[in-house]
Amino acid sequence: MNIGIDKIGFFTSDLFLDMAELATARNEDPNKYLIGIGQKKAAVIRNSQDSVTLAANAASKIIDDADRQKIDLILFGTESGVDNSKSGSVYLQHLLGINQSASGVELKQACFGLTAGIRLAMGHIMMKPDSRVLLVGSDIARYGLHSSGEVTQGGGAVAMIMSANPRIMTISKEYSHYTKDIMDFWRPLGFSEALVDGKYSSDEFIQFFLKTYNAYKDMTKLESSDFEALVFHLPFTKMGYKALRAGIEDETVEEQNRLFEAFDESKQLSQIVGNLYTGSLYLSLISLLINRELKQNDIIGLFSYGSGAEGEFFSGKINNYDKQSLIESLKWLDQRKQVTVKEYERIYLSAMLDSDDFETDYREDPAKFILKGQKNHQRIYGEH
Repeated sequence: MNIGIDKIGFFTSDLFLDMAELATARNEDPNKYLIGIGQKKAAVIRNSQDSVTLAANAASKIIDDADRQKIDLILFGTESGVDNSKSGSVYLQHLLGINQSASGVELKQACFGLTAGIRLAMGHIMMKPDSRVLLVGSDIARYGLHSSGEVTQGGGAVAMIMSANPRIMTISKEYSHYTKDIMDFWRPLGFSEALVDGKYSSDEFIQFFLKTYNAYKDMTKLESSDFEALVFHLPFTKMGYKALRAGIEDETVEEQNRLFEAFDESKQLSQIVGNLYTGSLYLSLISLLINRELKQNDIIGLFSYGSGAEGEFFSGKINNYDKQSLIESLKWLDQRKQVTVKEYERIYLSAMLDSDDFETDYREDPAKFILKGQKNHQRIYGEH
């Protein structure tokens, strides 16, 4: 049975911050951010958006009435959960009008949550071949104003529907996985911003990629030349470039250039959105799908990494997907509004992360699904 991605969609804020302007405001050389880190823009998330609304907005772009009836499992990958007990999948089921027979859970392992969901979805569909599974990876990356990680902030959500006989990509049953207990990135209970050892995390990212990539090639007998592209989880785009360079350094110059070209096409969306945490790898995949001339049965390698840490390498085969429709579905990104550094700082500080009762600035938010506020510690969601 072929199982994989039947539909895929993406959502982020209508606001963005230019990284050159942020660099200037922080007394840094703009090229440090633009070239050294590899980021051009970062999404600025309004206080009327959280991981639930971002996920709902992403899923609403791909779900139809038939899906609402057939989806029987919702898997919500996030490290930006809004409740310590209640799953984001329950909110999502209600907001999207999915049938109440569907079950759901929230998955957490740093940026690895959505990939973990893929494995669960595949097992579920193998047992129930007619089912459709909704998966989302939804996060807001916060490191703090004036912090070293500020340039790698962002946020948004990727939503996918997985099924048998998928239209976009068939996911391989084989995968290689590596887990190691490290403290490269973490967010203690009660903290609204992440803590990170940047150099250590970058080094481990590369090592996890090499271990899983080489193990996968040994397992499947595939070589680098068999992959049309290798796509990465991208906390910042230069990170993926460094890992790819390490992984293919023994290949011919021609082969290296081919894979670097594909990587450049896969990083385009991340460069203008920033870090998505759980959704990041799959934003790279979307970018590849719209920017590269892919053929049916092309093999795409995917590397997922979640700090703390887990890494996984797997592959997918391209099916005869509708490229133009996917391109059209992302044209709204060109209509985003640029904010100044001062406006970004105001929005950042306005996030109601530790409040009891609050009301957000939801009336200014053009998104379909919005967080209106909170009363008696209960989130109040709405729809425009």
